[in-house]
Amino acid sequence: MGLNVRNVVDKLDALNEYDREPVPEKKLQGAGNFAGFFAGEHVAGTEFVIGPLFVAHGASAFDMFVGLLLGNLLAVLSWTFVTTPIAIRTRLNLYWHLRQIAGPYVLFAYNIVNALMFCFLAGAMISVSATAVGLPFKMRMPRLEDMYPNSIGWVLVVIVVGLIVTTVAILGFERLARFSKISAPWMFLVFVGAGLAVLPSLGVHSFSDFWRVANERIWTGAPLAGQTKFTFWHIMFFAWFCNLAMHLGMADLTTMRFAKKSSYGLLSACGMYLGHYVAWLASGILCAAALGEVAPGPIAYLGAGFAGAIAVIVAGWTTANPTLYRAGLAFQTITPDWRRWKVTLAAGIVTTIAALFPALMMKLLDFVALYGLLLMPMGAVVFADFWLLPRLGLKARYAKTRGLAFSWPAAAAWILTLVIVMWLPLEIFFKALPGWFLAVAIFIIGSYIQQRKSADAA
Repeated sequence: MGLNVRNVVDKLDALNEYDREPVPEKKLQGAGNFAGFFAGEHVAGTEFVIGPLFVAHGASAFDMFVGLLLGNLLAVLSWTFVTTPIAIRTRLNLYWHLRQIAGPYVLFAYNIVNALMFCFLAGAMISVSATAVGLPFKMRMPRLEDMYPNSIGWVLVVIVVGLIVTTVAILGFERLARFSKISAPWMFLVFVGAGLAVLPSLGVHSFSDFWRVANERIWTGAPLAGQTKFTFWHIMFFAWFCNLAMHLGMADLTTMRFAKKSSYGLLSACGMYLGHYVAWLASGILCAAALGEVAPGPIAYLGAGFAGAIAVIVAGWTTANPTLYRAGLAFQTITPDWRRWKVTLAAGIVTTIAALFPALMMKLLDFVALYGLLLMPMGAVVFADFWLLPRLGLKARYAKTRGLAFSWPAAAAWILTLVIVMWLPLEIFFKALPGWFLAVAIFIIGSYIQQRKSADAA
């Protein structure tokens, strides 16, 4: 028994995800893996929640179709022209790259926030899967107003799903990509099929009926009681910034470092338009057919039966797995004596505990906007350090160059940006764009002062 356990631990220790070094050429992944990875992560559990929440917030049909079209285009361009070029030139994950810019002390604080945010997001996806796993057991489903666990059955189901998700995340990026590549096409077909299946119950019997029914019975422009009204701008900015932490926030340096070419950033369209366009629309249709029900399991079952329930389970996993993988890498940099699998296991425990609280799922729009906002300034710091400082005659990765444990320009960019944008008289969905440019400016000014003083002292 002891020998078998030792063998398992040795094999887990041997899993190398290049946590503190550039990814070598032989480990780069092809376009198919990234198409599957993006589709698997974004045709996923969040889509079963976000689509219905747009309905609840009273988005109109025009807002949805046009706002999502433009917002998702901006997201694809952000991955392609901001994130991926840096990823393929450095081949470092975000955390090790940021350590060279900001120093270990700033990175320690950032990674605690970063890892916890990713754990909470992965927890929301475990909750999504749990709503489908619990269907055969007649489990009481969470409602929009629920914050705490509402039954013992919910707790048990969440723990089982959390265990499975954590196990897959431990296995590493290549296995995550394979899992997503296999799952994504089938999940997309279930989304579309379920949405189409319920259209007749809403009064759509021909193509010409759709737009009228879309405005009258699905995206009516009237929010549910207690919900704020969403406009075109809410939809567009949410579509662009719901993955703010990943693209402009640079978290996907961690995954895109495996890409062979910068153009692989365009493959994010597989996730944006299959998931954050078609799947959001389809799940909104399901919500309308379910008369306002928002729990993902029941609405998917309404449209596609058993296949819909299975799709919700798998969709939750394909989002939770890479998110938990990123959380493990974030914790890795602040626990240098721990192997990645041990850190990911610890992150999985935190994630599963978070998943017990359905408020994470039911308030997902606000949470996604908040976590992107919290992590966004450091993405701006990475961008400015890589592209702008050398062009201004300043040194990039200054903390590494000078052996600094603390970079005050990076810390100032993070903290001051958050303080200022939180005071801006804007809804949370609109704070990130001015905040990103503000963080770039603060970091450049701080770096100029720091390096000028250092040069004068020399």
